Amino acid sequence: MLQHKLYINGEYVESESNEFIDVLNPATEEVIARIPSSTEGDADRAVQAAYEAQKEWEKVPSNERGKIVRKLGDKINERKDTFIKLLIEEQGKSYEQATGEVETAIDYFYYMSEWARRIEGEILPSDRPNENIFIYKRPIGVVGGIVPWNFPVFILARKVATALIAGCTIVLKPSQQTPNTAAEFTKIVDEMDELPKGVYNYITGKGSTIGNALATHPKVAIVTMTGSVGAGVKVMEAAAKNITKVNLELGGKAPAIVTANADVDLAVESIKQSRLTNAGQACTNAERVYVHESVAEEFIKKITEAMKNTKLGNPLQDKEADMGPLVSEDRLNTVHEMVEKAVKEGAEIATGGKRASMEKGFFYEPTVLLNVKQNMDIIQEEIFGPVLPIMTYSNLDEAIELANDSDFGLSSSIYTENVHEAMRAANELKYGETFINRENFEAIQGYHAGLRKSGLGGADGKHGLEDFLATHVVYMQYKQDYK
Repeated sequence: MLQHKLYINGEYVESESNEFIDVLNPATEEVIARIPSSTEGDADRAVQAAYEAQKEWEKVPSNERGKIVRKLGDKINERKDTFIKLLIEEQGKSYEQATGEVETAIDYFYYMSEWARRIEGEILPSDRPNENIFIYKRPIGVVGGIVPWNFPVFILARKVATALIAGCTIVLKPSQQTPNTAAEFTKIVDEMDELPKGVYNYITGKGSTIGNALATHPKVAIVTMTGSVGAGVKVMEAAAKNITKVNLELGGKAPAIVTANADVDLAVESIKQSRLTNAGQACTNAERVYVHESVAEEFIKKITEAMKNTKLGNPLQDKEADMGPLVSEDRLNTVHEMVEKAVKEGAEIATGGKRASMEKGFFYEPTVLLNVKQNMDIIQEEIFGPVLPIMTYSNLDEAIELANDSDFGLSSSIYTENVHEAMRAANELKYGETFINRENFEAIQGYHAGLRKSGLGGADGKHGLEDFLATHVVYMQYKQDYK
């Protein structure tokens, strides 16, 4: 069994507390690791180290930082199989999805390394004679990075690679449920001479303690957190004390519209993939479907069969399993409670609707719910599990109105072969992302950001990098006749 330490200022250290948290394999329910339950004092040590390291790190030429970021990607690639195994073991992803996540994380380090020579400022004309106005893009400072349990490798890459290429130092806190992949990444950092001490720090523990400590610390310049709306609210409240910048990717309730002009088979395959990715535990998952009444019977029959035929299994033992377990028993119970409530309110179960009959693990049957109403929690609240509620509609105006009726605003999708319907959806769906005739998953060169309760700021691409940069304006006046 793995037992981790903290990593602060280039050294492995013990926590101030003598308390530990068990890490479970959600497919077997076995304890696979123990992590320190860090204190606010531990967080302060990490931030102080990052703050001191920031002074020199931001002076390192960006192309040199780029080489280091790329090497981090190379090192993950060298241990790809180890990361895949650890990810499956701690999080429960299928082998195919775990492999995809690790490979995308590697690509993320490579992609961000290429921004080394692309961070640009501006020169503006002045209203005064003999003056230039320069706009510089500077590193914002110490980053508090809070990583969730659902994509622990990819989102680690999203936060660490972006921070480092921007010239920021970082204190990284993984989820207490999935710390092993972050611990493996920390080994890579420790083995590399190129990364100065204190630039990267790793602390573990409860989000309520460490997240609050990072968000309230006066030397943290930005807190970037991926997680629930409730956790995001707490981070914002804590950050308000010092007016600390926050970057939040929170929940989603992605609608999928299937029009009368859809390729139904494409819609079925894509929506199934979008619903069952990571056992339904992704913010971009298709969380509710609005299908036109003229194709509803065909679509419902095919999506129900597709969900029913999903192969469940322990991904470490069965590489062909389509779906692994939910991350915890609490998550499984929450999903089931939502299904039971929907049924009491009149919903009908077309398939699934209960815990899967597996010997061990937190497996839930892929579920399709019919006869749901727009005001039900199953339509309004994030499920975060393999449950797909379906409603019908009669015209596109109605579908778009229903889709936009949400507190969330991260992802959305539409399936249609009609360009006019596609363009209306692109212009009228009030979401940070709209996917047309494809599954819900963003590109690293795009911009992943939500509206409303789905968060503030964003990630990926040029615009994601800019969240880690501060704007510095310099007014330079000069003498015309200087000799």
